[in-house]
Amino acid sequence: MIQTIDLRGTRPTPAELLAAVPRALTDVASASDIAADLIADVRARGEAALLDQAERLDRVRPAQVRVPAAHISEALAGLDPQVRTAVEETITRVRRASAAQVPPRVTTVIAEGAEITQRWQPVARVGLYVPGGKAVYPSSVVMNVVPAQVAGVTSIALASPPQSDFDGRVHPTILAVAGLLGVEEIYAMGGAGAIGAFAYGVPGIGLDPVQLVTGPGNVYVAAAKRLVRGQTGIDAEAGPTDILVIADDAADPRLIAADLVSQAEHDELAAAVLVTDSPALADAVAARLAELAASTAHSARVTAALGGRQSALVLVDDLSAAAAFSNAFGPEHLEIQTSDPDAVLGLIENAGAIFLGPHSPVSLGDYAAGSNHVLPTGGQARFASGLGAYTFLRPQQVVRYSREALQAVSGHIRALSDAEALPAHGDAVAARFPGE
Repeated sequence: MIQTIDLRGTRPTPAELLAAVPRALTDVASASDIAADLIADVRARGEAALLDQAERLDRVRPAQVRVPAAHISEALAGLDPQVRTAVEETITRVRRASAAQVPPRVTTVIAEGAEITQRWQPVARVGLYVPGGKAVYPSSVVMNVVPAQVAGVTSIALASPPQSDFDGRVHPTILAVAGLLGVEEIYAMGGAGAIGAFAYGVPGIGLDPVQLVTGPGNVYVAAAKRLVRGQTGIDAEAGPTDILVIADDAADPRLIAADLVSQAEHDELAAAVLVTDSPALADAVAARLAELAASTAHSARVTAALGGRQSALVLVDDLSAAAAFSNAFGPEHLEIQTSDPDAVLGLIENAGAIFLGPHSPVSLGDYAAGSNHVLPTGGQARFASGLGAYTFLRPQQVVRYSREALQAVSGHIRALSDAEALPAHGDAVAARFPGE
């Protein structure tokens, strides 16, 4: 069912490791033309375009794109009490963890009368996207909204696709969680069109452009984010989820298989990878995967994901080689299930979120750990981070110099401006000291 990649007895270069990494054949660029057409349609026709796109792509035409306040109240009133309790606990935990991500204002005294203050300024308005295709993600409402609120964002708009099972409304659980968090501006719109609407605004429904778009989505959402970047900020081009587990012979194959399947049930293109120095463990995990894939609720989806080119059992000589492979993969979710997980952690450079030990599964992070589950996919953890309060903050340096402090460096400024053939720079300083 799942392929085996045997790297034992080899010492791959970084380039060779990158080439050996299993990846799904998903090309964001290939979706760009379709995404561009959808965005252009929204810019030209506004709400009419969004309604037509919903009818064509989501198989339902909502009565209106902007969600009435009554729908939010109705959804909140009908929220299952157990789900509400779980959501409220998750909100509390994510809020606490997000608060630690807000850096304090720091003032550095460079010299007498010369200081630079580092401050972190939130964007004023954001658009948060919550997918609603193969699954419904109320947890993603929490993961997007809470860090934005903690950062100090004052204007939050949320979009999620209309649901054919609910007469074109946004899924009631998503509406209820948004209501719990005090989000009132919600739109029944999905895909690339929703991203375009956030970026450029739709005056006819009161949707003003946002400064930043965050949240996961399919390849068309990722392509749309790439296209609007520059018009608005984005968090990342999220794609199909992935999990990589580093394990040795001390690990329990049942737990590893269960964790791989838990992510494979998201999407046929989800990646599930085990990297181990124990062939016996790999064999045991493979056997357990076959059993779980046959019996799990989304059997066909899981089987497709595990059998895809993006999933693999990878055999290496030692845990150092396992860490090197993981760093090349850049997993969204990295589990370390070894006899000494902290030792392996010391070798890890690239990962969206890291889960240590047998009692820290990815499912914990998806819901109730307090960490954020909006994470870089497709190897983007090699250069990007997950969503957090810092995503909504911009570092700004505030410079304050006295007359004497400026005069003390005026000669340096003149020397450098003349060296760069930009004498007006030096002149601007000299103008403050006429006759001196």
